[in-house]
Amino acid sequence: MKRSRAIFTIFKKEMARFCKDRRTMTSLILPGILIYVIYSLMGNFMTDAFMTDEDYKPVISVVNCPDQMQSAFSEEIFVLQKTESIDAAKELVADSTLDALVVFPDNFWNDMLTYTPSPDNAAPNVDIYYNTTSETSSVAYTSVMAILDGLEASISNKFDINNSSKTYDMASDESMASFMFSMIMPMLLIMFCVVGCMAVAPESIAGEKERGTIATLLITPIKRSDIALGKILALSVLSIISGASSAIGVIASLPKLMGGMAEFDGSVYGASDYAFLAVIIMSTTLLFVTLVSIISCLAKSVKEAASYVSPVMILSMVIGITGMLGSSSQAIWVYLIPVYNSVQCIVEIFSFEANALHIILTAVTNIAVMGVGVFVLTRMFNSEKIMFKK
Repeated sequence: MKRSRAIFTIFKKEMARFCKDRRTMTSLILPGILIYVIYSLMGNFMTDAFMTDEDYKPVISVVNCPDQMQSAFSEEIFVLQKTESIDAAKELVADSTLDALVVFPDNFWNDMLTYTPSPDNAAPNVDIYYNTTSETSSVAYTSVMAILDGLEASISNKFDINNSSKTYDMASDESMASFMFSMIMPMLLIMFCVVGCMAVAPESIAGEKERGTIATLLITPIKRSDIALGKILALSVLSIISGASSAIGVIASLPKLMGGMAEFDGSVYGASDYAFLAVIIMSTTLLFVTLVSIISCLAKSVKEAASYVSPVMILSMVIGITGMLGSSSQAIWVYLIPVYNSVQCIVEIFSFEANALHIILTAVTNIAVMGVGVFVLTRMFNSEKIMFKK
């Protein structure tokens, strides 16, 4: 009972120190808010950059338009602009002043009707000049192509493809969400876990060594192993808050980042999916907290600890990227590899293939490795050479 009280005392001390420091608390919560704001703005900007208003009429010039096609290029669809010459119109398209230039060859209609396909006989060709750097020009090009494709189909139509009101795209909202989230989230969540740990662990251990306050703490009647456990517990809570804040920010902003498409709505996942995800994030965070704490214990300053932790972050991101390689593995031994097992479980969860056995193996493995790490950390706290390293 006394030991648990001592651990809880250290836990309260660490939590109070971080909670009273507005800068630290801001660094824990602010990333999630910033991610949501930035990703949402990116989605809005990309939508504005690549989409035009529904009521927009492309401004085009049409040269040698056949009488039979005058109605297709009407003022109801386009804003028609006369041009002095083809070369002048090309310059206007290049300058994005004109959306498109459509040039029909002379006697196009008769040549088209009498055309017989053969290797030596070229078909009548319609030139469409447009500017891919302009979204309005791209819309104009698509509209003109639709008109000409419709004309071609009406003249020599032998069969249709998907020409009905039926739904041909069999991708469901769940499958679209699965595809996007399982590709993106493993790397992001693993990165958030590491970043959350880096925000608090070096300051808690290496920071106290740098300031000299660790000596005062170590001479108290509390066992050094209890001090280590208390710090680990407090750092774990703070890191989980940071990771959860960032994860919520990403999940909430992803639909806007993808253009507001309903297919990417995180609501397609159920409570059990998010519960499994919480177990994986917490166990992974505990693992990273222990690892970063050990590294911080070896450092003499916060700056030195940050430099030592950087390779861990890079390696973790590389492991997170493996989630983009495809479906998760079904081999049991994979879920006994720390961090990589978390990536595989995250892929399973967002692919609607969550396996309770894999979740349990991953959580137990991560916590077991954490236990070994805590043992190593307590031994390091008992070492005068490490704790008072100059």
